[in-house]
Amino acid sequence: MPSMNKNKFKTYDYRHPLYIGGWKKNVAYIDKDFVKDNLDEPHMKRNITILSQYPEIEILYGYDSITVVIAIVGTIIQVIIAYVFGRLLVDWNLTMFIVSYIFGGSMTQIYSIIIHETTHNLAAKTEFQNRLVGLIANIAVPIPIAMSFRRHHLEHHAFQGVEDKDPDLPSEWERNIHPVAARFIQEHYTFDDGQETYSYYGSFNKIFMNIGYHTEHHDFTKIPWTRLPIVHKIATEYYDNLAYHTSWFMVNWNFITQRQFGLQSRLKRSVEAHEKGRKMVKFLKRALNS
Repeated sequence: MPSMNKNKFKTYDYRHPLYIGGWKKNVAYIDKDFVKDNLDEPHMKRNITILSQYPEIEILYGYDSITVVIAIVGTIIQVIIAYVFGRLLVDWNLTMFIVSYIFGGSMTQIYSIIIHETTHNLAAKTEFQNRLVGLIANIAVPIPIAMSFRRHHLEHHAFQGVEDKDPDLPSEWERNIHPVAARFIQEHYTFDDGQETYSYYGSFNKIFMNIGYHTEHHDFTKIPWTRLPIVHKIATEYYDNLAYHTSWFMVNWNFITQRQFGLQSRLKRSVEAHEKGRKMVKFLKRALNS
């Protein structure tokens, strides 16, 4: 656990310093709705708390242009492959299926990660340049998502779990009609009590641009994907003491096969709860600086 006096901060936010809530995760076959929290999302305060102890993390802020290279090279290769199977190897159906599933499916995930990076302006120096990189990554994706994702994803960070504000939170209509609406099971489905964001520390991070470092990303949205493992290394006690995943396969397996998990295994909060928690930020800063 972080070596800080927790009692000093009870007046401001009982969750300090890890910001794990006191709520219990719901059980899918018993509970019909999301579990409810009475404070704001934890990451703004985690950011402030961690930086007070490790200010050197701010050096990691910025962008990494390697993302631009990956976007351009990946798009060129996929367009070439599409031409080859569309014009030259037109009868190679099985081969096309295998290539589409392995390479095409993997690259689609990588394009979404690149678009995610550009949303936070982590691929290039200016917002305009990041928008261009996002559009390049969107070339090989049939649906134009880059610009709309930017707007909705930033709202997700600002209002995580807030009813009618967080676009990542499935609505009641979506939960009842289409289970695929509840995506990204690893990131925000409540696998443990009091914790609403989870990281994945498995080997696929090496292929998929450290997208598994999700808690680190929410804590520090100004740090590009290449430097998120450094954040974890610097502030180890703030991450190793949280629940995390090591296998995406087991995340999906447990979610599908265990009755305790379901589409309602999420957390929500009211706007009032969010605002109540945000009012505590100034007291946290004052306490940390005293």
